Amino acid sequence: MSVTEAVAPRVPGSPLADTVLERLTAVYGAAADPERAVAMRAYMKDVAPFLGLTTPARRALSRTVLEGLPRPAETDCTAIALRCWALPEREYQYFAVDYLRRHVRHCASGFLTVARHLVITVPWWDTVDPLAAHVVGALVAADHRLAADLDDWIDDDDLWLVRAALLHQLRFGERTDTERLFGYCLRRSGHPDFFVRKAIGWCLREYARTDQDAVRTFMAREGGRFAPLSVREALKHIGA
Repeated sequence: MSVTEAVAPRVPGSPLADTVLERLTAVYGAAADPERAVAMRAYMKDVAPFLGLTTPARRALSRTVLEGLPRPAETDCTAIALRCWALPEREYQYFAVDYLRRHVRHCASGFLTVARHLVITVPWWDTVDPLAAHVVGALVAADHRLAADLDDWIDDDDLWLVRAALLHQLRFGERTDTERLFGYCLRRSGHPDFFVRKAIGWCLREYARTDQDAVRTFMAREGGRFAPLSVREALKHIGA
């Protein structure tokens, strides 16, 4: 059961999305490497089928797909992301993540509903982490009222929403809401899943780049509440 609603957003009409998806499926499909795809699928624990495109090759192909196209509006971003997520091969979702990272500044606060859907649909760390840090985080940074939605995510039963809530401030640096950061970590300190425990340590470790004394003090006071994995990750570069 989820705390927050899980209503799938509607795919809007978008001529730009029509063009992007037509080009994308043609260009990516022509470059597929079935042999490499098998290995990639196995490495990603069979979360989805792959086309077999390496990251450098895929991003070069993406530039070809997007050449000469205009800047998108939020409707275009929504349509492109949802339509890529509906395709089976994982590289299409990687394309959507890269596209949103580049254009999230053109999206208003309501786009968080779309981001939430992407986080919980065909979820694995390879899409959830960049969505959290570069899309969800960017939306919250632009509208601090959205932090209330993340307060729901951190208490959700879906581990990927929890992980996204923990990681959404990864790039905030000195703008980090430390009360929320430490509070989120404490609220999920007893979570049994590896990916949540790892995320707790990761977000603390990253904030230690900005204020290692704050993280060291926090862990000295509360470290006994965390799994050893979280503690090791949090203190990896600063010591006890």
